[in-house]
Amino acid sequence: MDNGQPEMTSTRTRSIWSIPWPRIGSKTSTPSSPPPPPAPKWSFGVINPKTTTEVPGTILLLHRQTEPSTAPSPTSELEPPPPPTRPPPKTTPDGTIILSPQPSHSPNDPLNWPRWRRDAALLSLGLYCSVGGGMPPLLAAGFTDISTSYSVPLHRVALTTGLLMLGLGIGAVLAGPTAILYGKRPVYLGSVIAFLAATVWCALSPDFASLLVARVVQGLAISPVEALPSATIAEMFFLHERSFRIGVYTLMLLGGKNLVPLVSAAVIERWGWRWVFWIVVMVGGFCGVMLFLFMHETFWDRREVRDGRDGGRVGNEGTEKPGTVENENENESQPGSSTLTLMAPEPTTNASSDTEKASPPLDYTSHRLASPSHWHHVAVRPLLLFLYPSILYSAFLYACSLGWLIVISESVAVIYRSRGSYHLSALSTGLVYISPFVGGVLGSAFGGRISDLVVRVMARQNRGVYEPEFRLVMVVPVAVCTVGGLIGFGWSAGVGDVWIVPTVWFGVVSFGCALGSTTAITFCVDSYKQFAGEALVTLNFSKNVLHGMVFSLFVTGWVESDGPRKVYLWIGIIQMVVLLFTVPMYLFGKRARHWTAGDNFWVSRSVIFREG
Repeated sequence: MDNGQPEMTSTRTRSIWSIPWPRIGSKTSTPSSPPPPPAPKWSFGVINPKTTTEVPGTILLLHRQTEPSTAPSPTSELEPPPPPTRPPPKTTPDGTIILSPQPSHSPNDPLNWPRWRRDAALLSLGLYCSVGGGMPPLLAAGFTDISTSYSVPLHRVALTTGLLMLGLGIGAVLAGPTAILYGKRPVYLGSVIAFLAATVWCALSPDFASLLVARVVQGLAISPVEALPSATIAEMFFLHERSFRIGVYTLMLLGGKNLVPLVSAAVIERWGWRWVFWIVVMVGGFCGVMLFLFMHETFWDRREVRDGRDGGRVGNEGTEKPGTVENENENESQPGSSTLTLMAPEPTTNASSDTEKASPPLDYTSHRLASPSHWHHVAVRPLLLFLYPSILYSAFLYACSLGWLIVISESVAVIYRSRGSYHLSALSTGLVYISPFVGGVLGSAFGGRISDLVVRVMARQNRGVYEPEFRLVMVVPVAVCTVGGLIGFGWSAGVGDVWIVPTVWFGVVSFGCALGSTTAITFCVDSYKQFAGEALVTLNFSKNVLHGMVFSLFVTGWVESDGPRKVYLWIGIIQMVVLLFTVPMYLFGKRARHWTAGDNFWVSRSVIFREG
């Protein structure tokens, strides 16, 4: 051995197949690096797993200073050049934030679309979501009119909301796997057509039974507006942009839940409740045109995109780069970790990248099969995701954020229109929804921005590393607003305070619900990005079926018999109990993610999750 050069040359001339591959998370160390330091116990209050800090959902979000390399440079012209190193990850223009996920080089990649194109798609989808979000409380101000038209008890009219939510929950289970396998664009467009047909059916229903069936079909048709948009946003925007855009989507969804009842109340007052559905047909048709023009397919296969460059498969085009073999370690930028990048003898050219850059943009109808899985396997996945602690928690948080707004809408007619309380007209009852609309706007506008700011501050204090549990800090204002608002709403209405008092509390509840829904979605998507589509189906199934439909069976009659003060006191207690689970989720959420990511978790080993 002479200055270590023969041994170094010998190592580099060995076949790439004879070099042992490092195993992610293995306790053994490679000869070229010292043993990794033990994992710290805490990450800004989040308890780390005992063996590793590399857990799905944990990413390096902000740049941190690293020591310059002290490796010796080659001293002989005969020595083969060192293998090329992996390019640095792509960042924002100011270089402070590492882009996650890393975009490919193709202009067809939704992350590379121009800003106007992504925002136009978001606004078109958001408009349709506003219409869909307004469907559950659409008839809230007209419950007494429908009761008179069909000669049915008032508490039975609440089934027009509950059964629609049943359709929303079941439809999400059907739309989710269809979108995952065949693309989201055809699902959105098919949803518009089915929704318009079901709405016409509602307007022409000759009896109450026909109206109930039509509302179920309407829920099935409109279900994609709740099951798919969050995953669509995750495919178009980077992690540091995502919370604000999800806040915009939440704003438009909640805006529909609060503005549509206001408009429908005016229509009911002037022309009757059937005309509400004809107006919805007109607006829904306009939404369909906007979606057709601006909502392109957003799916992009990122399984081979690593650290800012394309690997084996380039997006939709299936182009391969020959001869590149990498150790795919998502968190290899951490200090003390080693990177092994091996290149085959023939160098890789930039032809593939040039081809991508020259490729035409996607047309209006392009989509591709996203996964070879069987449809029924994908349909079962949202139900199995209830076994993932982070998703189970997100489902309860999401259901108890948006679900209470629907519960209040089902009792609005009892509280505001009955002779024993405020005895307001349909129009005046609809104007009550101005308060939750303002609360929802404020919660969505500021909630996403504040959440992103909190995440960046906490990541900076955590050496640039982001943990999805950082999102759960926002549950503190959620608890204050929702628990206090629910109890205040019921108490003020029960003791006969002037109508503006429960109305203001209604707005406080809406503000907290906007924060809660945004927090639940971002925490869920950031924890399991690979299950984003299925997880959103899980969240909406919980909200619509396990919460919305179940409460619609008895809440109106409960308010009639026991009064709003007792009812909403218990509802506030239920909300507080659910939110208290945030504490163990924040502390042990990372360990739960590590547990579900390993092969010891039987769900991860099942063929349902292995396929595709």
